[in-house]
This record gives sequence, C-alpha cells and structure tokens, in this order.
Amino acid sequence: MRITTWNVNGLRAALRKGFSDHLDRVGPDVLLLQEVRALPEQLPMPWAAPEGWDVHWHPAQKKGYAGVSVWSRKPMKVLGTGLDESDEDPEGRVLRVKVDGVRLVSIYLPSGSSGDHRQVEKEKWMARFMPWARELAKSRVPTVLGGDFNIAHTERDIFYAKSNEKTSGFLPHERAWFGELLDAGWRDLVREHHGEVQGPYSWWSNRGQARALDRGWRIDYLLANRAAAKRFEAAEIDREAGLAVSDHAPVSVDLVD
Repeated sequence: MRITTWNVNGLRAALRKGFSDHLDRVGPDVLLLQEVRALPEQLPMPWAAPEGWDVHWHPAQKKGYAGVSVWSRKPMKVLGTGLDESDEDPEGRVLRVKVDGVRLVSIYLPSGSSGDHRQVEKEKWMARFMPWARELAKSRVPTVLGGDFNIAHTERDIFYAKSNEKTSGFLPHERAWFGELLDAGWRDLVREHHGEVQGPYSWWSNRGQARALDRGWRIDYLLANRAAAKRFEAAEIDREAGLAVSDHAPVSVDLVD
C-alpha cells in the first residue's frame, strides 16, 4: 500500500497546474490531502467524484479555507472528522478513515505564521492533539498520521535553522512537542528511511531562490504507530511535483501487505 500525503495549496489551482499528471506518476493507493480550499461542487468535473477513487471530503465551514480529504483506490470506511465525536472541527483539519485494515488520518495542523492570534490557536490545537495521539499510538491497529504539521522537528528539517529559531514552525516548544509525539511511539518514517541527512524538504517559500535552490522546510510527515511501522518498506518526497503543483511536495511511504 502506497500512502501519500500532499498539501495542495488549493485543489482548484493544483488541477490547473498539472495535479492529475503528477498524481498518476506518484501512484498512491491512498491519498491524504490538506488545504483543499474548495467544496466538491466547486471543482471541475469529474474531480468532485474522480473515477477510480473512493473519496471523502471534510471542508472548512469558511469557504476557500483549509479543508482535508482522503482518496482511496480501495473501499474506505469513514471513522469520523476531528479528533473525536465531540470535536466539531469547523476549520476542516482532521479526517479519520480505515482502508484495508489500516487506519489513516489526514491532518492539517494550524499555522501560526500570520500573527500571534493564530499562534495561540495553533498551540490550543497542539494541546488537544497530544493526549489523543498518545492513546492512538498504543493501538494494535496499524495507524498512519499524515499531513502538514507546520513544524520542522530538528535542524536537519530546515535549511536556515539559526535564523528561524524565533519563527513559528521552528520554535523550541513546538519542536519539543513534536519530539513528544515520537516519544509516545510514533515513528517518523521519512526520517528513518533517509537517515541523519539534511532534508529532504517538503515545503519551500516563494521568496528569493528558496524553491530553485532547495532551501526549504520538512513540515509534512507520515507517522506510523508500531503496528504500521512493522510493515514499512520505503519512503520518498517528490520535489518535482511539489515545485510544479503546490508549495508543498507529496510525501509517500510504502507499506507491505
């Protein structure tokens, strides 16, 4: 099973930039999308219900904002939206499904980069997320959390580490929070595959030459609990698709049956 997570920075724009061709090349069996920023009925036909895919949408209540989706080549059982049944999740940030015995969660953690008020909201979300993630890590059901976490964990995950120490997404307490996720039992599959190297990055600023020179951040993750990690085979970040379609690259892992 190939699982791909991709922040498309607006699905309607991504479709105009060649999303379909790159999706065929990446070849996921399950696709976790973030920042869809559209209702299904706003998409050009046939993308509201793409042929060959079982698709479920969780858009934000605010039009043109956030939103997540999961696409599967096999039948999908929708487990719910938000962290649990009591979580209304009006910004469309969490969608939980099950495909072929694997539980998958598409996650779009808030960004705090637009101001202090959004950083406060991000940290409230992080505080609620941690106990939920700790419990889920213990599950015997193979589980993969995939999405844009808006946090670069270590200096290996960001090109300009020193100059971003006071920047949302690389703040010390955010990095410590991500470390707590790993301590709770979640495995960072891309890091395990690539080892102790710089990058590979999954997001690039549009400023300067960051995209052309590959001076980015790794903020898109596929995290596996122990049951899923036992099936892990390989991982990749497709920089070509990221540069063509979005400001984020698709990130994929392969699990053996």
